[in-house]
Amino acid sequence: MASNIQTLRFRRPTTEQPKPQPPKPVRHAGILQDQLRRAQRRPWNPSFSLAVRILLLVRFSAAMYSNISDCDEVFNFWEPLHFLDRGYGFQTWELSPQYGLRSWAYIFLHYLPAHLTNVIFGPSKRPSFFAVRIVLALVSTLVEAAFFRTVVEKINERVGRYLFFMLLLSAGMWNASTAFLPSSFAMYATTLAFSYALAPSKLADNRRTLSAVILFAAGAILGWPFSLALAIPFVLEELFVFSGDKVSTAARMTWMKERWIRFFISVLIAGLIFIPVVILDSLAYGKLTVTPWNIISYNIFGSSARGPNLYGVEPWYFYLHNLTLNFNGLVCLALLSIPALAVTSIIDRKRLGFIRPSTEESSPFTILALRLLPFYLWLGILSLQPHKEERFMFPAYPLLCFNAAVALYLMRGWMEVVYIKVTKSPYRASQTLIFRNFTFSVVVGAMFISLTRILALWYYYHAPMSVVHAFETEEIPRLLNDTGFIPVYPPHFPEDEIPAIDLTPVKEFDLKLCYGKEWHRFPGHYLVPDGIKVEFVKSEFNGILPRHFDSNANLTLTDPWWKWPATKIVPKDLNDINEEEPSHYISVNSCDYLVDVDFPQHPSSSSLEPRYTNDEKTWERVYCVPFLNARHSMLLTRIFWLPGSRWQQLNEFGDYCLLKNRGLVRRKEIDMKRAHIGH
Repeated sequence: MASNIQTLRFRRPTTEQPKPQPPKPVRHAGILQDQLRRAQRRPWNPSFSLAVRILLLVRFSAAMYSNISDCDEVFNFWEPLHFLDRGYGFQTWELSPQYGLRSWAYIFLHYLPAHLTNVIFGPSKRPSFFAVRIVLALVSTLVEAAFFRTVVEKINERVGRYLFFMLLLSAGMWNASTAFLPSSFAMYATTLAFSYALAPSKLADNRRTLSAVILFAAGAILGWPFSLALAIPFVLEELFVFSGDKVSTAARMTWMKERWIRFFISVLIAGLIFIPVVILDSLAYGKLTVTPWNIISYNIFGSSARGPNLYGVEPWYFYLHNLTLNFNGLVCLALLSIPALAVTSIIDRKRLGFIRPSTEESSPFTILALRLLPFYLWLGILSLQPHKEERFMFPAYPLLCFNAAVALYLMRGWMEVVYIKVTKSPYRASQTLIFRNFTFSVVVGAMFISLTRILALWYYYHAPMSVVHAFETEEIPRLLNDTGFIPVYPPHFPEDEIPAIDLTPVKEFDLKLCYGKEWHRFPGHYLVPDGIKVEFVKSEFNGILPRHFDSNANLTLTDPWWKWPATKIVPKDLNDINEEEPSHYISVNSCDYLVDVDFPQHPSSSSLEPRYTNDEKTWERVYCVPFLNARHSMLLTRIFWLPGSRWQQLNEFGDYCLLKNRGLVRRKEIDMKRAHIGH
């Protein structure tokens, strides 16, 4: 029962002043302005730290599970990195000092995570591979989060939200974010550059210009020189467009002079990046080498007998098809962004600001169009080139998502205009869920389709990496166990006290792992244990394959600043005209293991590419996994993955196999068992 007693508490007076609260960010400060619910709660967007944490989950997953989709990534970057780290690997003609088309400075950036992992985890190389990928995932995450937050603050909050989710689960970003390629590095640098360049250019903001110029330059010099084309609209804005400045007619010449001087000072500072890159590349190649110029010279000024077209040409629409695979409907939105902006300037003018600009300042239409232009420019330039590859589009992937996000927002604005015109009620327009449901459906639909594409890449094409994993974790331990190299522990020995299997004795077997027609799917020496020599056997392919770095290089070429003399040797068996070199092959009869694919439902064979899997007398299937036969599968089911047997029945699969030479391996097992018993 209540006592009905009331009490009073007195607080002594305090002289402490309340802490001042930081000012809330201005709601409508971007180029694009919301027209409905302007005074209500702002749309939800993750903070920078939350965006980083969400993106990290997806990017780390990509680091662990994405495929290597380009053989250039393996032979031109993973293999030379493996050579720096482990002392052996494959060398392509681009890495010959005679041509110098690959930057050792770029490759060396990845040396530290690979080598540190080697020191920490010991002889196993697999952790080094994933350590490099995780570092790339982290860099991509930070860059994407910075870009997203800049769009929220400088363009529009809703555009930023659409962009975040488009980046998060797109199949294109899944592939590009952790790829060890200069085009991925150019993507990181360009995306971070745009996180500065999205702000309108002002004479008072020197930091924006200097930061953007340095980042664009870094992407071109250390990464891929052609990525500098993405900076053309930024340069035009910096030199000729008022943008964030208000300039009277009398002051225009002075204004332009100051803009030009600032820009060229920034270019000179950014040019300093050349110094360490040229020094490092020159040390590696043993002569003065400017790799960015070599790349430009070969691709643009090469003769008719050499050049990129030797490696295949594609129709003009190749990138439209490829981008649709990786970004589905977002490609259409991205291509509609500038036309959508033009329509908005007519029917929804207030979305670009309530005050019409005077002749002394730039129109928000011009400012936003300059930020949408780089994607069109990049797509146009690459589509005109006969030689096309998926990785060439990587630098523009985040910009594609940005254009798509802007177009989606503008289309939402059109719907608002039509709704208000029909209902004559802005209040009802502010309460309806039609607009939110529309944008939600587009974004979530694009994410779902991308997820099915990511799953298709894993289920249909991950076999090359699965096979080498089984070789390391199943076949080699079996071999060592059968020959007595792995100690046998008592039945009740504590499992947590059993040490990890040491694979180093496998070098005593002198095993050869061979690739024939599947040479282009070799995932790299990082995923093959030390002591296994990887070789190529002749197939129908008649171009030039990589050679092994010379591990017995002349030590007189060693200098105190570069400890890998083999990079300075000019090999006689490499050329830049894609002419086959027979010395790069060995006889298939000397292979202990062979990786090959076979499609039983539509078999094909030739004298150079027999069906090794069917030659059971010579070859034993050690490990086989399904691999999609894209040529004989339905278009939709081979592009996307969905659960259920009905969907998969429309696809045709072959066997991607690790094969063992029965006779060779058996003889080596017997010899090693005898030698081990003798000891």
